[in-house]
Amino acid sequence: MSSRSLSRWRWLPLLCMALLILGLPVGCNVLQHKERELVFRIEPGPASWYRGLPSDVQEFELKPASFKSGQSLHGWWWPAAKKDAPAILYLHGVRWNLTGQLFRIEQLHAQGYSVLAIDYRGFGQSRGDLPSESSVYEDARVAWERFQLLQPDPGKRLIYGHSLGGAVAIDLAAELGQQAVAEHLPPPVRGLVIESTFTSLADVAAAVANTSLPVRWLLSQKFDSIDKIADIHMPLLVVHGLDDRYVPPRFSQQLFDAAQEPKHLLLVPGASHNNSLSLGGRSYRQALQGLL
Repeated sequence: MSSRSLSRWRWLPLLCMALLILGLPVGCNVLQHKERELVFRIEPGPASWYRGLPSDVQEFELKPASFKSGQSLHGWWWPAAKKDAPAILYLHGVRWNLTGQLFRIEQLHAQGYSVLAIDYRGFGQSRGDLPSESSVYEDARVAWERFQLLQPDPGKRLIYGHSLGGAVAIDLAAELGQQAVAEHLPPPVRGLVIESTFTSLADVAAAVANTSLPVRWLLSQKFDSIDKIADIHMPLLVVHGLDDRYVPPRFSQQLFDAAQEPKHLLLVPGASHNNSLSLGGRSYRQALQGLL
């Protein structure tokens, strides 16, 4: 995130107040659309630091029957050098599409993991309308179906979410965990990794805007991870950089406190919103391996 994108978050509480004051169906629809624009802040085209895709990355498109005509998900599958290596389902945050995520995906792949990553509809080469909370949740479930085929061993599957992608990952993991409990089965995934994420969208919006407005009750996009984290029923790794200027590390502490065991919290000194993986070094690698 840049300072320009950070300033956009400060508009969310004001937008919410306008939504409350107007209270008209047409006005609400327009303002909710603007809210989604401010939340996802999609940058068109490849990231400026993107220098091309490694030759062994396999690109694919997913067009499930539930999608409208013309909609699809674009994704990458990067198999590890070792056959049947543990695999990670990678769910990114706002603003940047997959081209802006490659540096982090490269680091995970270098540690020996296969990685499946998708762009939500509206991002990158994925085709669709402006994303919403419900649409990115659906996209993650579509990616999960492909992920199970690529790594059929539940003991070698990890779900990873960065920033807002952490909220998407928690929602997916909670659904899988609750279903496993209902069916008296072990979860179909070994563990969940969330990095630089938050308790709810309202909490992070209020923190960034430094406001006491009742944002929670006004936003249409909730991303209430704090209400779901106890339902994942799988090992959890929570990571946050202590120098994150966009999402306060206290949110990861609160998520960790609300989660059930087994769980591990890794707070990385000196790390910002985007570089905990690189600065975490050996501690991060060991924490990932500990999930498996």
